[in-house]
Amino acid sequence: MIIRAGLLAAALCLNAGLALAQPLPSLPPPSPAPLQPSDPFGEEAMLTERTILYFRGAGKWESAFESLADAFASLVQYAEPKGIKSTGPALTVFTQTNDSGFEFLAALPIAEAPADPPKGDIGIGKTPSGRVLKFTHRGSYDAMDTTYEAITNYLDQKNLDAKDTFIEEYAGGPLKKGDDNLVVTVYVPIK
Repeated sequence: MIIRAGLLAAALCLNAGLALAQPLPSLPPPSPAPLQPSDPFGEEAMLTERTILYFRGAGKWESAFESLADAFASLVQYAEPKGIKSTGPALTVFTQTNDSGFEFLAALPIAEAPADPPKGDIGIGKTPSGRVLKFTHRGSYDAMDTTYEAITNYLDQKNLDAKDTFIEEYAGGPLKKGDDNLVVTVYVPIK
């Protein structure tokens, strides 16, 4: 999103007749909405294993929301005609991350695996389980960086080591383009 903001600023400078040699001011990252008093932030919890219908994918951080929204759209497009119903909030299991991108499972919890299992990028699996710390994010997906920075600071202050996997659970259903009023619970498994 910062790249898009930089391109917009460059276009505005050209229209205003400013020289491109001048540095463009950087825009601050979007801020998440304020948390509610009942929102957990660092609360310990135990996750139980659940059966999920998932879409396996990969993405780049600069287009994370689009990658996840497209994955959920594909998952819903597969599930609806087959009568597969979700039994809980949609979630993303981030299975691998690095500085440039990530691998993930966009998932819908289901009661049981269908008799005719899916093939390809769509599959049936289980969610991670065990001890986690629970955090809340409110606002746009673009503002998630600020929330993850706060989570990292919290873990550092408490001298806690997180596992490589983390989970985002979306209170309003699967991610959809244009939704800036998200409520996301982030589960961070602890070693």
